[in-house]
Amino acid sequence: MNTRKGNVTKEDLQGFKEEILHQFHVVSEGVIDQVKQVAEGVANVNEKLDRRFNELKGEIDNKTQPIAQAVLELSGKVVALDGKVAVIDGKVDRIHQELKAEIQETRQEVLAAVKFSYAELDKRITTLEKEFLELKHRVEKIETRSIS
Repeated sequence: MNTRKGNVTKEDLQGFKEEILHQFHVVSEGVIDQVKQVAEGVANVNEKLDRRFNELKGEIDNKTQPIAQAVLELSGKVVALDGKVAVIDGKVDRIHQELKAEIQETRQEVLAAVKFSYAELDKRITTLEKEFLELKHRVEKIETRSIS
């Protein structure tokens, strides 16, 4: 390039333009290569992340599968136990009603027996009182005869 100060020719400008374009192409090729490298790096990282994600997902699935199976089994057992509890609850209610009826019946029988016993005792006491009074009168008569 001419280092003249002053008049710049078309050729000088053309040369300067070509040099700038050349430098731009060199720099842009470097930038493009670096962008390609970054893109390849991002793609590699994405692949690694995808692989690791799939590995972790597989590990999680392997470890949670037995838990899910156990939950399903327990759920079935809970349903079965719920049915058994309902049956037992029905039996307890039935037995409760039967016992309640039997207790009421026994209560009535005991009350009747007590009433009968009370009436019988009252009758005996009344008889004993009468007999006692008769004996008392007889003793009084005997005592009044012996004194005179």
